[in-house]
Amino acid sequence: MLNISLKRVNDDVETHRYGSFRMLEQKSVSRALIIVMLCALLISICALFLPWTQNIRSKGYVTTLNPDDRPQTIQNVIGGRIDQWYVVEGQSVNAGDTIIRISEVKEEYLDPEILNRTQDQITAKSGASKAYLEKARNLEQQLEALRMGLQNKLDQNDIKTAQVKLMIQSDSIELVAARTKYEIAQNQLRRQEQLYEEGLKSLTDLEAKRFAAQEANAKVISLQNKLSTHLNELENLRTNALSIRNDYNDKMAKSRSERMSALSAAYDADATMNKLQSNYNAYEVRQKNYFITSPIDGIVTRAIKTGIGELVSAGSEIVSIIPANYQRGVEMYVEAMDVPLLDRGQEVRIQFDGWPAIVFSGWPNNSYGTFGGTVFAIDNFISPNGKYRVLVAPDPTAEDWPEEVRIGGGANVIILLKNVSVGYELWRQLNGFPPDYYKDEQQESVKTKAPLRKIK
Repeated sequence: MLNISLKRVNDDVETHRYGSFRMLEQKSVSRALIIVMLCALLISICALFLPWTQNIRSKGYVTTLNPDDRPQTIQNVIGGRIDQWYVVEGQSVNAGDTIIRISEVKEEYLDPEILNRTQDQITAKSGASKAYLEKARNLEQQLEALRMGLQNKLDQNDIKTAQVKLMIQSDSIELVAARTKYEIAQNQLRRQEQLYEEGLKSLTDLEAKRFAAQEANAKVISLQNKLSTHLNELENLRTNALSIRNDYNDKMAKSRSERMSALSAAYDADATMNKLQSNYNAYEVRQKNYFITSPIDGIVTRAIKTGIGELVSAGSEIVSIIPANYQRGVEMYVEAMDVPLLDRGQEVRIQFDGWPAIVFSGWPNNSYGTFGGTVFAIDNFISPNGKYRVLVAPDPTAEDWPEEVRIGGGANVIILLKNVSVGYELWRQLNGFPPDYYKDEQQESVKTKAPLRKIK
């Protein structure tokens, strides 16, 4: 009885007279239950000594190890209008295959003969440059001819100057002789006059001497005039040399100026030609960009721009494509406290979303549907989500990952650590301690494994 009432009837009722009371008072435990409980306790105690693989679990998604193997979008370099599609979604393409063709919409590029016209302008400017260079060469030759002419003129002037100097020297000698002769004639005239006064000479002889003296005086005057003329001519020749230099220097300066003008025009023509050549190359490259091609071997996944006649701006995403051959991996994020427990080449087990699996995290060898992998890379900087990114690559010594696993699919990753007992693991979990960190020869040898093979 429960004995919850304040008025007890135990003493008023004779319970021994009734069998039901006797059955209620019997407190016996079944032997089978005791055996089951003992067995369960024994099994639990034994289970505490079973091996358990410590692990770090994290969620991630399937990606590619190489950045150039990841899905990408193809952009157009120039703006235009969609004219024709050459592929459909899901179609395989090779590198260089044409995906779409666009046409020009900008007014300055609408001329269909823009390349030919630009080439004609380049040819014309090239001819103009050559003509200016030829003119500069001719002016250089003219300048050289002027230099030679100047030298010739100066040489001729020097020769004339030398001749005049000889004439002046000759005139000076003749003048000295004439003056001497004049003095002699004067002396003879004085003696003749004295003799005439004495009556020793006739008047005819006197007049002859006077004439001879006059003639000698005239000769002196003539030679003086001649010497003066040659002196003036010498001064004129000296002045003429300066005039010749000034005249030719003026002509040469004008020739040099014209030559520099011709060279300047040639350089301007070359600059214009180079600019036109740059425009020509830009037009040629622009026309090549009318056809958007695939940069890689892959599969067209989605057409972002659709329809015919739709205008697209430069840099717009046209179509997305995924590489045909890529090396898959798993990207996941771990807590900062678990990063010191990780190392490159460390073994992991992966369960892919949608792939049937039975997972025993502590007994990875007894799990079904999981696949092997190794730690491929660990970021040195924390991610915006407060965790560190880890890349996992396929284990070349384990079973190949299934072909059905696609890029972007989810994955549960189990990073395997130290082997301990179940009891120790329960004690660690109850106390909130991190997994044990260790390195042994087996883990070190993982780093020297063969390189990852390409998964197709």
